[in-house]
Amino acid sequence: MALTKEKKKQMLTELEDKIAHAKAAVFVEYAGTKVMPMQELRKSLREKKIILRVTKNTLLRKALEKNNVKVDDAILDKQIAVAFDTEDEVNPAKILYEKAKEVETLKVLGTLVNGEFYGPEMVTQLASMPPRDVLVAQVVGTINAPISGFVNVLAGNLRGLVNVLKAHQEKMGN
Repeated sequence: MALTKEKKKQMLTELEDKIAHAKAAVFVEYAGTKVMPMQELRKSLREKKIILRVTKNTLLRKALEKNNVKVDDAILDKQIAVAFDTEDEVNPAKILYEKAKEVETLKVLGTLVNGEFYGPEMVTQLASMPPRDVLVAQVVGTINAPISGFVNVLAGNLRGLVNVLKAHQEKMGN
């Protein structure tokens, strides 16, 4: 089925918008992947509000150029699907990395994070990161640690003063 000029223009505009607003976009080669694994992949992505688009490479190339994103031309010569996430940088990498381990025909090619393209190594690094909630908890814990230590130091001085006063009272009481 041939695409009309109007449909291509609409697809290009959508791609440009998705690239511009995505916190992350993960590129995968899907050549040879059967329908069922692709449907499972789409479902698991959809559950996390991640959109998977299979697109013409010429349209993708133009959309990337419009957003000043440099991607290796060798990548854009493959059958590519792109997972876009506007909320999280890590989720699409985690899902696609895990699925690529299950389905040998899926190959992670790289990721676009906040407008910068990185190779497949970055996808591996992002996939190994703990979830956002855990990272936030770790940061809060790190920020809170000096405060807790300071409170303990102050409490220790007060405990010491109370012990001295108590000892003095016992001595005076005898």
